[in-house]
Amino acid sequence: MIVAGIGCRRGCPAEDIVALVRQAGGADALAAPAWKHGEAGIAEAARLLDLNLRFIDDAALAAVQDQCPTRSAAVARATGHASVAEAAALAGGGRLVLARIAGGLATCALAEHP
Repeated sequence: MIVAGIGCRRGCPAEDIVALVRQAGGADALAAPAWKHGEAGIAEAARLLDLNLRFIDDAALAAVQDQCPTRSAAVARATGHASVAEAAALAGGGRLVLARIAGGLATCALAEHP
């Protein structure tokens, strides 16, 4: 199973997320930080892509930070995590297959899960 981890700015349109997931090669599920639960663009992207959406809690994001090759000081200041998309993709035991890519107001990374 391929999980697309999503990071985005507030108000990110679904189209930005959909475009990145497609650019990445597609996925079987989306994962985003739990604090993004109210973001309409993420939910709409999952609907448009016909994918299940998982929300990842802070503890799970923190647990995989050392496995994330792409880090941002600005993101760390804003969220407490230096990597969001990669961490969301990796959470739960995945193996990174695509490091973070960015476009529009979103970021995406892919991880393979058993």
